[in-house]
Amino acid sequence: MGTVSQLHDNVRPPAHRIETEEEAVSTARELAAAFRRQTSERDISRLMPNAELDMLSQSGLTAITVPPEYAGLDISNALLAEIVAIVAESDASVGNVLAVHMRVLEGVRNQPSEELKIALFNRALDGDRFAATRFADEASLATEGSGFRLTGRSEQTEAILFSDWIAATATDPAGRGVTLYLQGDSDELQAVDDWDAFGLRTNGTATLIAGKLHVNADTVTATASGDRTTEKSLGLLMHAAVSLGIARAAFADLLAMAKEPSALSARIGAYAIRIETATGALEQAGRKLDIAQVSPAEAVMSQAYFSATAACLTATETALETANALFELARGASGSIALNLDRHWRNARIHDMAIPREALLNAAGKHIWKSKGN
Repeated sequence: MGTVSQLHDNVRPPAHRIETEEEAVSTARELAAAFRRQTSERDISRLMPNAELDMLSQSGLTAITVPPEYAGLDISNALLAEIVAIVAESDASVGNVLAVHMRVLEGVRNQPSEELKIALFNRALDGDRFAATRFADEASLATEGSGFRLTGRSEQTEAILFSDWIAATATDPAGRGVTLYLQGDSDELQAVDDWDAFGLRTNGTATLIAGKLHVNADTVTATASGDRTTEKSLGLLMHAAVSLGIARAAFADLLAMAKEPSALSARIGAYAIRIETATGALEQAGRKLDIAQVSPAEAVMSQAYFSATAACLTATETALETANALFELARGASGSIALNLDRHWRNARIHDMAIPREALLNAAGKHIWKSKGN
């Protein structure tokens, strides 16, 4: 486990270890069936999915990307995206939490400290959940003894309420970007439940407040530089996977609610094809990210990022279009408050707002020009 001093023993029972990709998929489907039963009620009443997330952790599904040299399975990224989509289809907020967790684990993979990687991956294998945030520029990170003293507020970030560990970026006294791995239940760290959005209502978004929190130096690393890191590409792919799950959920309800199906066959076929196209985009992005993880050349990393961008934008647009179609084509009871079908549109819209769309499109254009030698 290493001797990283800030990482205390876990009180949660060790999680199950998933041994094959087939087991990972079947586990995701079993969990999704259970999560789906109360997903509407959780959204309506804003009931946090604590029990569902504990089931997710104990199943071993949150550790399937841990590399084999750290006793993990390290499934392919295309399959990872499909698993996140399966979970998100059953409950978009739970899928969102899983997506954030997987992005943070990718950041752990790229950490230079072997001791820290061993400690954090062991936590993931035991079922701990991870989130990430950024402390605002006004936050203070001062040298204190063998580490730092962190004071201030973070940005409002998803999954914080459900996380055992938080990868928090900040600026050290020398002006360098650093990542601090914080224990979620630290006495000097408070998570404020200040999320009041109309979608993804139970995804654990919160703001962290650090009140002179001591952070040991061995849990602080330099923040990875570069705009095309595998962590950023995986983050886009995970965002796409949640959107794909939302699209599939909306489409399933559309099929259940639609009247006069023969008259709507062409329209329904069109949305089915869009979902299939988005699924293919995620698969391709996952394969390119697999290559970038083992061969991190600049051109390969850039191509993975471009492909993940395409998947992210395609899936997000598909989710919005499909959620809109649910009301346009199903009509009637689709507007029922009791059925709560509008949650698909609300989830898709809020998820879409988290995308820096213009920046992604600009980056994609620059990638194309560069690839053509311009």
